[in-house]
Amino acid sequence: MLRQKRRVAFALAIVMGGCISLLLAGGFIQWVLDTMRESTIRSQLGHIQIVRTDYYKKGIADPYKYLLPADGRKEAEVLKHPSVRAIAPRLSLVGLISLGDSTLSFMGDGVDPVAEREFEKYFFVEKGERLSPNDPTGIVIGQGLADNIGAKVGDKLVLTVTTAKGSLNAHDVHIRGIFFTSEKAYDDSAIQLPIELARKLIRVEGASAWLVVLDETEKTDAVLNDLRPLFDPKSFELAPWYELADFYNKSVTLFLRQVLVVKILIGIIVVLSISNTLSMAVIERTGEIGTMMAMGVRRNSVLRLFIFEGLMLGVIGSVLGIFIGWLLSLAISAVGIPMPPPPGMESDFTGEITVTLGLALDALGLGAIVTLIASVLPAWKASRMVIVDALRSQR
Repeated sequence: MLRQKRRVAFALAIVMGGCISLLLAGGFIQWVLDTMRESTIRSQLGHIQIVRTDYYKKGIADPYKYLLPADGRKEAEVLKHPSVRAIAPRLSLVGLISLGDSTLSFMGDGVDPVAEREFEKYFFVEKGERLSPNDPTGIVIGQGLADNIGAKVGDKLVLTVTTAKGSLNAHDVHIRGIFFTSEKAYDDSAIQLPIELARKLIRVEGASAWLVVLDETEKTDAVLNDLRPLFDPKSFELAPWYELADFYNKSVTLFLRQVLVVKILIGIIVVLSISNTLSMAVIERTGEIGTMMAMGVRRNSVLRLFIFEGLMLGVIGSVLGIFIGWLLSLAISAVGIPMPPPPGMESDFTGEITVTLGLALDALGLGAIVTLIASVLPAWKASRMVIVDALRSQR
């Protein structure tokens, strides 16, 4: 390897380039998934949802039959956990929203304005202000719904819903703000209003769900295991965010397939390049191979020699590629990747590259395994040379 510096440098450059490409492409996708995950959790779902047993199966047909208690004792127990930042009650309701002669259906969530501050980072109020505990009739409305009904901040509207007992109830409200999230479909039909106003409209107490917000998403499973003993499974059900985030889970599957395609393409390029490089090495060292075997070196030893050389190229190239790719990811993230507005949104944003330990190990494994595979055929050819013919090549 040290004698053939140009050939080895070319092989290392191929492996390094493949690892850098994988880190940058995979790191950008990882950032997208991380951002989507946190947006899904901190704008809609929370890390853990606590509901009545069978609420997800039967609650859609009769939601007010599965309301959580309003006494606050269970909520206080949850808040004692050191990893719990907040517990946000949600009361779901559907109905009609009217502005002048325009009337549309809506899906609403009655929320606690104070607890909802934990969702501020990813629940973007583009115009106006957020909900306030001092404004009992102020609501925030999704951007798509506002556009469809022609509403703006400050407009007065009427909400009409069906109460828990089946009668109609209505209330005058006004728009405090217009929000958008990562899901356009949600913004096209959603509103949020103070939970006391929602209870007054439906004429119930309690909440449909308690959304538990943690200090770190990675602690979800640990906290879930800690909280479950506090609740009777016959009356309460606890669900982690990843069981509820259907859109996110499908997006992860799609992006992982894209990363797999990148890995396959990089693998093909590296295999062809390394195989060609090692084949040239065999041709250049035919005389040496013949001399080695004439001196008693076994064919298996020659085979291992070339395979080990390929493995060394893969490991060294992968390590260098990971280091350079990590430095590039930091530099690119510091500058930022300008991204156009997502569909249905007006604001652009800046992307980054997140290189995780798992992604780095993937790159290391890809480089080492692919170069190992690429070295098998040249190594086999070298070990199968006829000694006399190999020695004659020196003349």
